[in-house]
Amino acid sequence: MALTRSELRKKIMIILYQIDILKGNNVSYDIEEVMKDNIETENEFVKTIVYGVETYKEQIDEIANKYMVDWDINRLDKTGAMILRMGIFELMYTDTPQIVVINEAIELAKQYSDDKVKNIINAVLDKIKKSL
Repeated sequence: MALTRSELRKKIMIILYQIDILKGNNVSYDIEEVMKDNIETENEFVKTIVYGVETYKEQIDEIANKYMVDWDINRLDKTGAMILRMGIFELMYTDTPQIVVINEAIELAKQYSDDKVKNIINAVLDKIKKSL
């Protein structure tokens, strides 16, 4: 059975989290293998977001930090940072409706981050949406 976009976003968050841990521990990895370990069938949406976040990570982090007050993305917990990066990438580089991107990010943050991080994610994505 095909996964919903919401379920796919959860998988993407996990994939990005795992890549970040592997990088942080200087462990070599193959993005395709990390994706295959987390999702049974190849999926273009997953590939687009994973490769996009990895490709544009520096720019995404700069954008995130620009819209944070007295914080930066590296102070967020790893899952919160991945959710924010996914949301920023999807807002800026895909045609997913902005309100859907923000709502999906907030729903993930409700499950995997605390209220403070959820509120930061919401505020940053909202500011980006208004600037586009």
